[in-house]
Amino acid sequence: MSKSNFTRRGLLKTGAVAGAGLAVPTIFTSSAWGFTNEPKGSTVTLGFNVPQTGAYADEGADELRAYMLAVEHLNGEGDGGMLNTFSSKALKGNGILGKKVEYVTGDTQTKSDAARASAKSMIEKDGAIMITGGSSSGVAIAVQSLCQEAGVIFMAGLTHSNDTTGKDKKRNGFRHFFNAYMSGAALGPVLGKAYGTDRKAYHLTADYTWGYTQEASMKAFTEKLGWETVATVKTPVGAGDFSSYIAPVLNSGADVLILNHYGRDMVNSLTQAIQFGLKDKVVNGKQFEIVVPLFSRLMAQGAGDAIKGILGSTNWHWSLPDEGTKAFVKSFGTKYGFPPSQAAHTCYVQTLLYADAVERAGSFNPCAVVEALEGYKFDGLGNGPTEYRADDHQCFKDVLVVRGKEQPTSKYDLLEVVEVTPRAQVEYEPDNPFFAGGELGECNPGA
Repeated sequence: MSKSNFTRRGLLKTGAVAGAGLAVPTIFTSSAWGFTNEPKGSTVTLGFNVPQTGAYADEGADELRAYMLAVEHLNGEGDGGMLNTFSSKALKGNGILGKKVEYVTGDTQTKSDAARASAKSMIEKDGAIMITGGSSSGVAIAVQSLCQEAGVIFMAGLTHSNDTTGKDKKRNGFRHFFNAYMSGAALGPVLGKAYGTDRKAYHLTADYTWGYTQEASMKAFTEKLGWETVATVKTPVGAGDFSSYIAPVLNSGADVLILNHYGRDMVNSLTQAIQFGLKDKVVNGKQFEIVVPLFSRLMAQGAGDAIKGILGSTNWHWSLPDEGTKAFVKSFGTKYGFPPSQAAHTCYVQTLLYADAVERAGSFNPCAVVEALEGYKFDGLGNGPTEYRADDHQCFKDVLVVRGKEQPTSKYDLLEVVEVTPRAQVEYEPDNPFFAGGELGECNPGA
């Protein structure tokens, strides 16, 4: 899409709305030639929409820390962090296009309706030109849809469901985080080597879009190994007590429990599974094993000793030796006193990627930003060479398989990277059945 095309599309949309005589919020109609929340003064406002309450609040708190650090670096404060290692040199530490970056925050409550209401308020009342955040795929999908309707860019935070860049993808939305299919593709071979190909798996699965696609992905890749799926049981988000779901595993004939849970739900279900003695049992002549497909350092910290020896996957880890990771960990650690989580990392990176796209495009127009991000290849942000694929706005990069350390050296040194899975192993065609059914559609500039 050329810049002349995105400008023309914006004009056509504006004319159509005006001609139909529809009532449009004043915030969306700054001028006939404008776009949603076009910055007019010396500042630009970003909206950080994170779970400050609920089952994923720990991730939300770390995301917010990272966002505030990114704003500091964009405005030329602090040590610059990953601005110093980013392969693009468009960002100069003088804001975005010379405008000082400001921000507003919201609480998604890990609920789609609350997240949409929060994002809508930030767009309509606070003038946010970009929305980012979330630690739930249900929230991410809901807010991505709202941003598409409103004509602003959505830079997804922590969202792992295949649907975010699958059937629910939108032209105005972008995801840096990896997805459930990639977790399955990375974990499958490692699980086969560690536990063999003759296994019986029992799934406990969070009852929403992420859980469904994580379960489906893990089933596909473990059954490809030769594993049998004994049962798949849905559990409510925020259940707290998972004992009634774990007890039936004992008599199911399964010798592997796969916990498709995240945040405090994973901490609680894993801890309770250990308390039930599952890890100490021998079933079918094999040592019983537990797998957590999506890991985070925050979850490992919450689960304590229960995490030891447990395999899973992660998007990034603070122990990686690359220069980008070291720069970010230093900045974050200096400011907050502990290393960042993968949620913090992806949110920090998404903020920089948005600002960089605006700089490279020379415009805040969302359609210019879309053009700048589609097919964009970059490095120096902690994951090695990375590409924002134009077909679906999914980032493709290496994926980490990790395991809970048996002998951690600190309360933060809880996970060890056991394999860096190359991008080629986790990549898929845009029409892969796990991602079928959605269309990006057209960019929406809003006004």
